[in-house]
Amino acid sequence: MKRIIVDYKKLTPEILGLLVEKYPDGYDYQDIISFKNAKGETVKAIEVRTEETIYLVKISTKLEEA
Repeated sequence: MKRIIVDYKKLTPEILGLLVEKYPDGYDYQDIISFKNAKGETVKAIEVRTEETIYLVKISTKLEEA
């Protein structure tokens, strides 16, 4: 299974639809995944799965508003 880290700005309508379907009332603290990227920076994301891919959508202010 592939894992893809994606920024909110680059979400496709399909991924955005899956995100809204999984978190219709928004996400909570326990839904957030924290990890370090290659630069050693801490990244926070929420997970959305399809049959063949796991998308980690980076959390940003714009994502919270959407």
